[in-house]
Amino acid sequence: MARLFITPREINFINDIAKEVVKDVIGQFIYLYTISETKTLVHDVYEEAVDKIFENPIKLDCLAEYQAEEISTTRFGSEEFYTIDIYVQSRDLIDKEIEILEGDFFQYGGIFFEIIKVPLSNVIYGQIEYNGYVTLTGKQSRKGLFLSQVLGPYDEGYSDPEAIQETFVQQRGFAENSEGETGDVRELQKRGVLDKPITGPAEVSPKDGGKAGSTFYGDT
Repeated sequence: MARLFITPREINFINDIAKEVVKDVIGQFIYLYTISETKTLVHDVYEEAVDKIFENPIKLDCLAEYQAEEISTTRFGSEEFYTIDIYVQSRDLIDKEIEILEGDFFQYGGIFFEIIKVPLSNVIYGQIEYNGYVTLTGKQSRKGLFLSQVLGPYDEGYSDPEAIQETFVQQRGFAENSEGETGDVRELQKRGVLDKPITGPAEVSPKDGGKAGSTFYGDT
């Protein structure tokens, strides 16, 4: 598409709409564990680290797509592995100053994945400087390779309070919502083209202690 018709204003609109869908409607996310460059000791010659130290987990909005389960058979039996593709908006990573590299880990559900590929997946209307999203391809990590507390939600079959996500809160370009800081930036709001929503971030939350379902937008 010609730059005559797709200007930076249209690019900002496309990015803001993508954020609205992911953050305010779908609500999927991962917990990202990036390798700490300051805490991890790297070998001077081989430029590899024997023991990797990771930063605290970062909650990152995304779209998740599971691949078909893989089964490998060895002399010790069979092993099941999951592979997953995670789509993260490039502009959101820039806003939050997050760099994702191969070898980082993330949790989705109750499973930890090692990132094996991090390609830039598309260019917005052929304009090379604007990327739509990054695809994180994760392969289920072997037991013992990465250890951390499992954060919810993960499975309704468990009785833990975090097993099921009962509350979903929109972001809508606000720096904070009822859950804390969001880091969310909507470019058209930032530039004064659009005002922030008067009603603020809406939420889906338990109604009557969860006995009567849930409420949305303050329904009674």
